[in-house]
Amino acid sequence: MENKKRLRVGILFGGRSGEHEVSLASAASVIRALDMEKYEAVPIGITKDGRWLVGAAAQKMTEQKMLPELLKTGERVVLPPDPSASALVPLGPGNSQPSVKVDVIFPVLHGTFGEDGTVQGLLDLAGVPYVGAGVLGSAVGMDKDVQKRLFRDAKIPIVEFLAISRHEWETNRGKTLVAVKKKFDFPLFVKPATLGSSVGMTRVHNAAELPAAMDLAASFALKIIVERAIRGREIEVAVLGNDDPRASVPGEIIPHREYYDYSAKYLESGSRIEIPAKLSKKQVAQFQEYAIRGYRSIECGGMARVDFFLERGTNKIYLNEINTIPGFTSISMYPKMWEASGLSYTELISRLIELAIEQHAEKNRTKYSIELPAGAGGALEG
Repeated sequence: MENKKRLRVGILFGGRSGEHEVSLASAASVIRALDMEKYEAVPIGITKDGRWLVGAAAQKMTEQKMLPELLKTGERVVLPPDPSASALVPLGPGNSQPSVKVDVIFPVLHGTFGEDGTVQGLLDLAGVPYVGAGVLGSAVGMDKDVQKRLFRDAKIPIVEFLAISRHEWETNRGKTLVAVKKKFDFPLFVKPATLGSSVGMTRVHNAAELPAAMDLAASFALKIIVERAIRGREIEVAVLGNDDPRASVPGEIIPHREYYDYSAKYLESGSRIEIPAKLSKKQVAQFQEYAIRGYRSIECGGMARVDFFLERGTNKIYLNEINTIPGFTSISMYPKMWEASGLSYTELISRLIELAIEQHAEKNRTKYSIELPAGAGGALEG
């Protein structure tokens, strides 16, 4: 009996955001963990200036060091926003690369132009199934201001915050500083509203540090978030599913630095992870309930990592943010929490691909045009 044909999974990595390097590490891990009996990996790189490239066979791309090579030597392709094409097509007259067909896309893109609904919109136009949240869930998941307002509407506790546009900051610096100092005591956090991995984030200890922190955040986004600093534990929950999502056991990050910044996450060792986190059964149930409620409130799909604070002294739970494309490196919390919940890394990726295909089939049930009865067209003219 012949083996069932393997699905071609496009692993989309790189991108134009400040989290480009993180994406490469995640993509390498996903390719290594893919069940090669069921799936064929097709690495698709996006350079920092936005060019899409394909290159060598997947088996040559399983090491992280080879992914940057694809971004240097791969041949340019483009995904037409046309469902009849169903392939990445070569770009340019000298390109010898044939069209590259994929059955499903696994975006391992973090940050702007990858996690914010832009790529998801292109994939919808192209009619290609993809892993993760759709356009709305991705866009809201990227905007910390909008998602916090939706959490608040869903009666989920959040930390007090203030959203400030870059324009407002750059044209009314003095007035903005007064508003921030009136609302918050120090220390506080300043960060871009539409970026992850703690890029552009600063813990501000006093008023003198505030302007530089605002400038840094503004350099990465059109909107800045200022929020009260919480003295507490950092708890995370992984969520998986479409219409009936489920939550993993919670995990805890114990940073070796003052807080879990970009360096602590990706450049240094020393931070510890505890999975499952040391919590009471009641706390575990509350974290999981808030995680699923938050997931649904921003219309997530497929997957998300939900980040919380557990405030010391009060034991209050605050939902910090949702990441719709969580890190997938070998040390990332999302796969590790599912592993602790009984789902291996390879099984997790297979399930995410299945969820992508299920969600695509559900979208295809939707009608996008009205079938008019015979002769009705004339009534709509003039």
